[in-house]
Amino acid sequence: MDDSSNVTPFRRAADAIRDKVAPEPGLTDLVSRLTGDAKDVARAEIALQKAKVGEAVARYRNAVIFFAVAGVLALAGLIALLVGMIETLATLTGPGLATLIVVGGTFLAAAILAVIGKNRLSPKVDA
Repeated sequence: MDDSSNVTPFRRAADAIRDKVAPEPGLTDLVSRLTGDAKDVARAEIALQKAKVGEAVARYRNAVIFFAVAGVLALAGLIALLVGMIETLATLTGPGLATLIVVGGTFLAAAILAVIGKNRLSPKVDA
């Protein structure tokens, strides 16, 4: 005798639906899914931080380039100013003495600034 003849159409439909529905996940499956999700979140967070750092580095790199160009232009302007001072002073004292005066004044200003800078670097002693 065949058991399939005793099964009603309703029972067959219920069995078909039960087979299509996924079984309840067990604790192991849930923990494994949670671990996988945590890894995905960690990877996404690391990628976000890398992108932020990359953007900041690009901004600072561009700023450094602009500061370097500004420094070169300022140096060129200072050189032009010193040459102009030498030429102006040369009409009064001669080219050699004018050069000596302007270069000596420039070195004196540089020395004063260097001493001030050195004093700011040394630790202060409280009396």
